[in-house]
Amino acid sequence: MGINYENLDNRTRQFMIKELELDISGGRLYISPRLNPAGKANWESILREAIQNHNDNWLAGQLPNRGYMKTQEEKRTRSGGTTIAQVPVTAMETLAEGEFNRFYARGLCLRAIEDGAPDVEVYRGKQVQQPRPISQAMIGKRIAAKALLEDLRTSQGVEPALKIPSGPNSGLTIRLPH
Repeated sequence: MGINYENLDNRTRQFMIKELELDISGGRLYISPRLNPAGKANWESILREAIQNHNDNWLAGQLPNRGYMKTQEEKRTRSGGTTIAQVPVTAMETLAEGEFNRFYARGLCLRAIEDGAPDVEVYRGKQVQQPRPISQAMIGKRIAAKALLEDLRTSQGVEPALKIPSGPNSGLTIRLPH
């Protein structure tokens, strides 16, 4: 089950596409190492389709349906060597949710800035089994839209400095303040 994005509408989607185009033109689009060659080749188009017409839940379902995910990956061992391990069954959900949520947050920040709203508000868009204390502490906080946008633009593939979205599977996202 994906995140409930309170402000995911056509206007927000337009801003999300602008941010996607910015990453593509700058050569900064995050491509997960868990995608296989077909997945890497088609990531841009399937992500664009999800942004334009669907959500993270749809995207997570399309990755295995289209055969875009690796089934095994190389991992480092404690001794410094490598081993082959199964890709976690949650990998497609983690990737889809994380990247869709990142573009949603970037698009919503752009929308807030255009509308003259200085802040966005953190909320839990998806219930999780064991919420992390750091995630719980973020709920209800307001964050400067410009600062969050810059943070998200420069932190592809790593956790943003402002901790929004707050790591894989946190269930946190943002909305326009009420």
